[in-house]
Amino acid sequence: MSALPADFFGEIDPPQRLLMGPGPANVHPRVLRAMSADVLGQFDPEMTAYMNQTMALYRRVFMTENRWTFLIDGTARAGIEAALASLIEPGARVLILRAGRFGMLLSEIAERLDADIRVIDVEWGQIATLGQIEAGLAAHRPAVFAAIHGDTSTTTAQPLDGVGALCARYGALSYIDATATLGGMPVRTDEWGVDVVSGGLQKCMGGPPGCAPITISDRAAAFIFSRRKVESGIRRDDLADGARPAIRSNYFDLSMIMEYWSEKRLNHHTEATSMLYAARECARVMLQEGLDARFARHEAAGRAMVEGLRAMGLTVYGQDAYRMTNVTGVHIPDGVDGERVRRRMREEHQIEIGSAFGPLAGKIWRIGAMGYNAEPDKVRRTLAALRDVLDGA
Repeated sequence: MSALPADFFGEIDPPQRLLMGPGPANVHPRVLRAMSADVLGQFDPEMTAYMNQTMALYRRVFMTENRWTFLIDGTARAGIEAALASLIEPGARVLILRAGRFGMLLSEIAERLDADIRVIDVEWGQIATLGQIEAGLAAHRPAVFAAIHGDTSTTTAQPLDGVGALCARYGALSYIDATATLGGMPVRTDEWGVDVVSGGLQKCMGGPPGCAPITISDRAAAFIFSRRKVESGIRRDDLADGARPAIRSNYFDLSMIMEYWSEKRLNHHTEATSMLYAARECARVMLQEGLDARFARHEAAGRAMVEGLRAMGLTVYGQDAYRMTNVTGVHIPDGVDGERVRRRMREEHQIEIGSAFGPLAGKIWRIGAMGYNAEPDKVRRTLAALRDVLDGA
């Protein structure tokens, strides 16, 4: 076999950019080192011990006592889809809170699951009150309620105190997507009383995309297990009336994944070993820092970003009372080419900031300070670079 030509593609050597957009953020060096460890067999006692340790670590990250707290292999969206596919039966009524692009994503996934979708639509950048949520639950009586904790498309965090209790009162299971807030803002799973919460590593957790931590209440777990696939030799058509339809996805069937993470270790897939190492180290870094210190660091970085942008004469988007601590929206000044500014930030300063979606496209930049990047020097460097580029715009 002939040798490849010298110009066939070089070794991967990405530029050293500072990722200050809405995610992903730069990965913590300890996480990168953990990912370089060798692969083990999925049923090796050392490997299953790492799985158990990861479950224990993420109970603290999610601020929960839930037994079923583990990882979904795939990006944060894999966690969202696994949760919704396992909670939503065909034809079931689902109430979705939509206040940004990622609330719309929940609708798109639920539609593919043949759900009966009802919505609470809120203007982008606003939040829903507890009264609005209760009114929606009372009017629609859904089987499932779904919402986003922090929607990076609007840089707004939805308050969730009392939501779980309301859902339980109206007989609904509750799902919360905390992809953008896990590790940077308190995700008070047990205090909120919500049933399922999923997240990701690539934002405040300081890891790479490719893994979705998830936690599931006993109530939701019982429902999910009731949808387990039928044993071989039995057709669903032969089951008694009232049997629940099977979860439509094999890969995202939480009843099967939970048995894989249980003491049974029933094979479902080959665990993404390097991503498990990454998730485990992300949680270790966070818990060694301390939850209160971690949240305070993100809050301080976000506050510094807002104050710095305002000091430059820029208008910050959204409401201070409900602003995510780790992503800040800022209006693009009149007459400024927002994409040209982003390009110059990247090319001249090696800093990435984000554009926007939907009705905010071309109107705001989204600037993050999360995880490993929620530090004063990185905020100052980003603000200085933006000032330099705008001076020459």
